[in-house]
Amino acid sequence: MNYLVGAFKPPCNIFISFADGRSRKQVPLKKENGKTVMVALFQSQESIVGEVVIEPVHRKKVEHNGVKIELLGQIELYFDRGNFYDFTSLVRELDIPGELYERKTYPFEFSTVEMPYESYNGVNVRLRYILKVTISRNYVGNIVEYQEFVVRNYTPPPSINNIIKMEVGIEDCLHIEFEYSKSKYHLKDVIIGKIYFLLVRIKLKNMDLEIRCRESTGSGPNTYVETETLAKFELMDGAPVRGWFKDSCNPGPAHGDSGESIPIRLFLSPYELTPTYQNINNKFSVKYYLNLVLVDEEDRRYFKQQEITMYRLLETS
Repeated sequence: MNYLVGAFKPPCNIFISFADGRSRKQVPLKKENGKTVMVALFQSQESIVGEVVIEPVHRKKVEHNGVKIELLGQIELYFDRGNFYDFTSLVRELDIPGELYERKTYPFEFSTVEMPYESYNGVNVRLRYILKVTISRNYVGNIVEYQEFVVRNYTPPPSINNIIKMEVGIEDCLHIEFEYSKSKYHLKDVIIGKIYFLLVRIKLKNMDLEIRCRESTGSGPNTYVETETLAKFELMDGAPVRGWFKDSCNPGPAHGDSGESIPIRLFLSPYELTPTYQNINNKFSVKYYLNLVLVDEEDRRYFKQQEITMYRLLETS
């Protein structure tokens, strides 16, 4: 039985390492098996340099038809699981056909690599970057080893960042205006705003502000949309006390007057957000929305949704 098990083990071990592996920042990456590992972090236009070590098991001879390393950027749609679409593919030949008897080291370098898209693990799609080493062999299967790494790209603060102003209204019953200080936020930002109650003739029970993520994948009949509520911020719980609105049957004060508004301050840093992704390689998009939810005492729900843009700001620390 031991001989049978040994027959299926590869005749050599492959190790892939980065030249600056000890000093380069590591970030967590969730694998398909649910486990989280720490991997190297890169950004577009960086050079990826390192070495591959091949070590025959028990110094047994390994015949091969060449050794190569590939840098691949891939998108996998989960309704087509197992089929990867390569949007980046670079190859370096490491060795010509021959034989390996002992440990051998191969340096490699991919200079100034264009990596336009960020690594992403979504509900229905995955975008990944890998180094793939292949030892080609005749008659028996190739020996392959992978090393995944993460890519994040950074955006300077936008030069124009307009405020958001919207209204929730039911004729002669409800008129609420809300505004947010801007429409574009970095991942560690704070959403600051205010809600103004101009007319309230219904009894409100509670009010929440949600951050929603909408992931759309595929196209045509194979389009899948997943909406996930990432955060829920309670703005008001329970009916307002008497006098909180001056007169629930009459319009309230104009902006700037006191007493008829609720401030909003929602910190984004606790939540696992990504930048907004718009039609990545014609395969998927990720968008974010602020969703205001009002519930009256009869449990009727009123919604108002506004798209916001998320971006990744370079961290100074």
